[in-house]
Amino acid sequence: MAHFRLVLDETSMGSSLQIFFLLCLLGSLSLCYGYDPLDPNGNVTIKWDIMQSNGDTYDVRVSVFNFQLFRHVEKPGWRLSWDWVNDEVIWNMWGAQATQQGNCSRFKGQRPHSCEKSPVIVDLLPGTPYNTQVANCCKGGVLSSFNQDPSKHGSMFQMNVGGATNSTSFTIAENFTLGLDGYTCGNAQSVPASQFTADGGRRWTQAISTWNVTCIYSQFRASPNPKCCVSLSAFYNNTIVPCPKCSCRCQGLSGAECLRPGEVLQMPHDPTDHPPALVRCTNHMCPIRVHWHVKQSYQAYWRVKITITNFNVIRNYSEWNLVVQHPNLRSLTEVYSFTYQPLYVHGYVNNTGMFWGIKSFNDLLLQSGESGNVQTEMLLRKEPSDFTFREGWAFPRKISFNGDDCVMPQPDDYPRLPNAAMAHDHRILNLPLSIIITLLPLINHFLELFLR
Repeated sequence: MAHFRLVLDETSMGSSLQIFFLLCLLGSLSLCYGYDPLDPNGNVTIKWDIMQSNGDTYDVRVSVFNFQLFRHVEKPGWRLSWDWVNDEVIWNMWGAQATQQGNCSRFKGQRPHSCEKSPVIVDLLPGTPYNTQVANCCKGGVLSSFNQDPSKHGSMFQMNVGGATNSTSFTIAENFTLGLDGYTCGNAQSVPASQFTADGGRRWTQAISTWNVTCIYSQFRASPNPKCCVSLSAFYNNTIVPCPKCSCRCQGLSGAECLRPGEVLQMPHDPTDHPPALVRCTNHMCPIRVHWHVKQSYQAYWRVKITITNFNVIRNYSEWNLVVQHPNLRSLTEVYSFTYQPLYVHGYVNNTGMFWGIKSFNDLLLQSGESGNVQTEMLLRKEPSDFTFREGWAFPRKISFNGDDCVMPQPDDYPRLPNAAMAHDHRILNLPLSIIITLLPLINHFLELFLR
């Protein structure tokens, strides 16, 4: 291997640093801007439909769609915000509400619902009175991933807007945000006007104009610390490979508090808000640990057990999901107690699958404790072309929990086959050669007879 020596003067040092930072920037684009190769088109789309003009006011229908295959919008849900371009106000709203009315002193008599220049809108909770609802509203801002429950991936509200400079020009608002960690929204783009059914589906009606705003997620922007880790074990090795130390945080560093054995939890919080992170004290300090155990080997199949453990002492994970990359998932035969769906990336199976719980059985991952785990087993068919237990092949290449990548152990640390097993495997793979070696004395004897 060739070795190179780099000598830098001040000029070349400056240029090299520029190149270095440029490469770092390019290398982190997918991480910072949220591109996920397993969900290349995943996004949250805000659809802004101008439905009709009423002279000095106009009606708007706003929809929020989660088009991410395996990432939810969890509690406390979206908090949609934007900046009005002119002097717009929201006179009335159905299916959602503004968190602040703002300064409406310029209006006499009936006051608008909100006069905020940058209103913050929240979804109504389930069970809201019927006269304030619209279709597909009132989910508390929670949206399911598109794969897991397409019927719950969207939300909608309506509002009556006034106070614009010209109510027929319909200038779109700007600077949209979802109020969710890790999400960044782009500029509004004009798209073909949406169509809707009317009169019980007997005719179609159309919006006056429609804009789309696309928001994407970045795990790095959401949190600099990972949220899950992976541990490994196998039937052929007594070693259990734990999650890497300090996978998510380190005890005592950067305010990483944890609950020690015997300590009593005293941290009240608003049940409608996202509970703060507090985990049990571990070497990895992750809220979630995924354990992959190679359990058994049969003649034509092998069995894996997956256990997901919640170390968060105050949070349940509802409708959780797990995404796994493994070369043998294309030959998965049966899954017990989890729902499974292969992921088709760029139109083909990419040895990647999505697991989630069964409704009302194990779709709720309870907070840390005796019941704070869910588990399944799966049976995979051995493919002669690539199956082996050697070199860590039986372990996953990548695992994510609720859309966030988990920290994996180093490949060098994976449980290895014992030397005897590897030798046995080698003899099996080279069986024809061993037969030839065994027959060589007999072949040699016949050659001697023939040559006499």
